[in-house]
Amino acid sequence: MTPAAGTPWSDPVAGDRSATEADAADRMDTSTAHPARVYDYWIGGKQNFPADRDVATKMAEAMPGIPRLARANRAFLGRAVRYAAERGVRQFLDLGAGLPAAGNTHEIAQSVHPDATVVYVDNDPLVTVHGRALLADEARTRVFEADLRDPKSVLTHPDVTSLIDFDQPVGLLLVAVLHFVTDDADPAGIVASFTQTLAPGSHLVISHAGSDLVPVETDKLRPIYRSSATGALRDHGEIAAFFEGFDLVEPGLVRLPLWRPEEAPPEDLSQYWVYGGVGEKR
Repeated sequence: MTPAAGTPWSDPVAGDRSATEADAADRMDTSTAHPARVYDYWIGGKQNFPADRDVATKMAEAMPGIPRLARANRAFLGRAVRYAAERGVRQFLDLGAGLPAAGNTHEIAQSVHPDATVVYVDNDPLVTVHGRALLADEARTRVFEADLRDPKSVLTHPDVTSLIDFDQPVGLLLVAVLHFVTDDADPAGIVASFTQTLAPGSHLVISHAGSDLVPVETDKLRPIYRSSATGALRDHGEIAAFFEGFDLVEPGLVRLPLWRPEEAPPEDLSQYWVYGGVGEKR
């Protein structure tokens, strides 16, 4: 899927850039693959570079089903956001949001609630560079660069404090990002730092590669992916623990295509080695 022509995401950033945007552009390293840009390539985006495409291609050669898995993750994001919005959530904090592509969180949320607010956070400077294009047409949406491993820097950022009212339900999205957080960074503590700020009725959306699901072929991916990222696979129980204080929405924490599918799931689920789940805060 590619961004539609004429959307804020497909047009180049116009006019004079702010000092922040210029700084972000200066810090972009396009010679080294970045997970967000590798993922962008798999889902049909245009914001990727030769190093990203090289890693993405090698990984797809080692495991041909991985681009399909990336698209399944994107589809899960869409279903989960729509579910939360239909449950009344009107504000979303998308951590590790990645690069813009069709079916963004704000597009889905605002299709249910036109007044929904969305804040995107990512540690890739390229996301910041494209932020001005987003802001041009979306007054209720913000995007800024930060590291989710520093929750305070996210929660106190002016874009968050101006658009997110933590006294009201929030949709907190951690989609395909926690498996890039190593155990020594205390991922459970990071998640808790965010979720403890959320009001009852808030929704937590997580997708995460499952160590108890991955086919043996994924061993071929490790030396390739080390060039762009580090991380940790976790099993079903470890991922479910991130939902402490939340009631898992049916059907629970399951392989991506099985979470409230809009069409019949594929018969062979062996290549879908990522769990997805949504919890509602009590």
